[in-house]
Amino acid sequence: MATAGKVIKCKAAVCWGPKQPLSIEEIEVAPPKAHEVRIKIVATGVCRSDDHVISGALNVKFPLILGHEAAGIVESVGKGVTNLQPGDKVIPLFVPQCGKCRCCVNPESNLCYQNDIGKYNGVLLDNTTRFTCKGKPVYNFVSTSTFTEYTVVDEICVAKIHKDAPLDKVCLIGCGFSTGYGSAVHIAKVKPGSTCAVFGLGGVGLSVLIGCKVAGASRIIAVDINSDKFEKAKEFGATECINPKDYDRPIHELLAEMTDDGVDYAFEVIGNTGVMKSALLSSHFGCGKTVIVGLAPSDATITFDPLLVLTGRVLTGAVFGGWKSKDDVPKLVSDYMNKKFDFDGLITHKLPFQKINEGFELLRKGESIRTVLSL
Repeated sequence: MATAGKVIKCKAAVCWGPKQPLSIEEIEVAPPKAHEVRIKIVATGVCRSDDHVISGALNVKFPLILGHEAAGIVESVGKGVTNLQPGDKVIPLFVPQCGKCRCCVNPESNLCYQNDIGKYNGVLLDNTTRFTCKGKPVYNFVSTSTFTEYTVVDEICVAKIHKDAPLDKVCLIGCGFSTGYGSAVHIAKVKPGSTCAVFGLGGVGLSVLIGCKVAGASRIIAVDINSDKFEKAKEFGATECINPKDYDRPIHELLAEMTDDGVDYAFEVIGNTGVMKSALLSSHFGCGKTVIVGLAPSDATITFDPLLVLTGRVLTGAVFGGWKSKDDVPKLVSDYMNKKFDFDGLITHKLPFQKINEGFELLRKGESIRTVLSL
């Protein structure tokens, strides 16, 4: 491409600090260095984890460019990149896959040591950023940064996908859908005929429902304090819906009553430690498995009676549904294209990139599941 090797000037939504709207700015995006890839972002989703930064719940460095759920087209590649070329359709990966670290080598793990989750260093692997705005360096967000027309990522943070994949849909495989779906089929390994409870019915929670249904669960109980979400939950596979506000006793007691002493699988998809405890308590004391999917604030802690797990409960969790990102994202895209599952209904709003703050407002008001921004 004509832009290869040159600085690109483009529009990006810059987060200058917490508790302020994102600002559409002209930025400079430097060319990719060795083992890096510059991507033209085509579509990007608005995810709650991005909003956690805006609200001040996560300790990051400002200014930064948020966004981590996206799909785009390779614009150019740095030296040493052999498996990607300009024009390839790709999904950036907030969980890298270096293929060499202890987690990458272990088939049971996916959290590559090169990830920036929780650390939030905000730079690429060479400890610098490719973004500048008004003469200042701008930090990355979890190895990706997709709220921009162009981004640069490390080669281990990008997956090549099917050339016919619809980018405005499969961008959800970059975070929300894969996280929820994988938590059910890959981490919990939900069995046919089992009972499940899903706490939190945002885009990720609904994706857990899809996973439970694909896995053949017989009862899938959706739990949320917003009853407006129940219609959508039933569309995606919930067999029953419960609003804890409708009851004057703890929700885990009600669930135990409904499910012969507790569910086989419980999923916390909010990031609230109180709800994590409720989910754990709602799982069966001798064989229940609880999966933490939601991202809690940086300073959150959880306490519970050890007897809860001594009796046989399992409490676990995973980032990105446990998928090995570079290996599994292309497969998930193919599964979507082969209609193994359908998540189109998760996309409730489509907006032009300039209306990004409107997308966050819809999320905060609970009016959207996923807003996809087109660039």
